[in-house]
Parts: sequence; structure tokens; C-alpha cells
Amino acid sequence: MSLDEQIGKIVKANGANFYGTETAQEDSNTVFRVFITREGGVSLDLCAEISNELSPFLDVNPPMHGGYYLEVSSPGIERKLENSTHFMSAIGERVKFKIHGGDKEKGLILKADKTGFTITLKKEEVRFEYANISKAKTYYEWNKTK
Repeated sequence: MSLDEQIGKIVKANGANFYGTETAQEDSNTVFRVFITREGGVSLDLCAEISNELSPFLDVNPPMHGGYYLEVSSPGIERKLENSTHFMSAIGERVKFKIHGGDKEKGLILKADKTGFTITLKKEEVRFEYANISKAKTYYEWNKTK
């Protein structure tokens, strides 16, 4: 079982869904981030509970060599979409993405499955395959009121 699968089991046991991990350098510190989601949102208390359970597990199964800080949080309203599960969980949200070769598109995700997703593009439904996408993320359209 991979480290992500083991982390996912701990997250699920706490009533949340595992979204992914990332490692980042902040100043001279290494941060290992675990992203979680949950219907209705993620609270600080939930992040703390999961962090308290993950910490001893990661002491025995370190995600990297050397010291690091563990951070558990929501991936946010504007988040990377890196696999089919991410796209399927973002149905009904806006996405912007780059196609291999440089073209950029954006639209509302209508459908998603294991191989691709469909968006509204210029009032038409258009399907894109994940294999042709270099990067994607959800975005929030902020209301501009005066």
C-alpha cells in the first residue's frame, strides 16, 4: 500500500476525503501538506484531529528524508485538478486549463469520468481528454458589485 493510500485511510476514518499531498519550501522550512475535503466544508477542528492522527503515523513512515512541518488543510475553492477523481468532484464548478500545445480554455464542468470531462464552451458542450491537458484548476468567479 502506497503512502498516499495509507494517508487516505486515516483521513477517511475521520470522516473526510483525501484530496492529495504536496511538498513545499517556505523560507528554510520544508512543509508536507495533506489536503482534505468534506461535504459541507473542512473545519479547523477536523484538520487538527487528522493532523494529530497522521503525525505519529508519519513519524514511523516519513514522507521524505529530513525534517518537515505537517500541515493539514482544505485544497481551497481554487484548487488544482490533477486526476479523474478531482475532476469528478468538481462537477458544477468552473475550470480553466491548458491543453498540450499551449491553448487555454475555461468553462463549467458538466460531466467527468475516468478518461475526460465535458464543459460548456461558447454555449456548446465540448469534451476534453485528460491525456491532452497539461494543467487545470478550478476558479471562482467573484461577483463585481458596486
